[in-house]
Amino acid sequence: MGVFSKKNKIALDLQAISTLLSEGSTITGNLDAPAFTRIDGHVIGDVHIDEGMILGEKGTIEGNITTKEMIVYGTVNGGIRVQSLEIKSTGKITGDIETGTLMVEPGGVYNGRLTMSSKHSDQ
Repeated sequence: MGVFSKKNKIALDLQAISTLLSEGSTITGNLDAPAFTRIDGHVIGDVHIDEGMILGEKGTIEGNITTKEMIVYGTVNGGIRVQSLEIKSTGKITGDIETGTLMVEPGGVYNGRLTMSSKHSDQ
């Protein structure tokens, strides 16, 4: 069964991306998107993504994040509320996290308060 759950985690990496903020781009203000999003640029403001998001290695977010699934390769300075969160070896998060599941690779950094429960299905 563990193999199947790992495949589900990888599936976010394989999703068709409908919104992309490329490296070198900056958004000042809130970002709202309905589907899967990848951020390789810089966002200064809150981020709300209905489905899921990937924060690339060069990506940074200064604000609070709400989404269903998230993979962090980059840097977050703000709170995160998700159903499922993966912090990769290059990921750095400073802020509070509310999640149902959390996976941190060796080298991943997290500083803040962590709250885990299975009640984050209303994202």
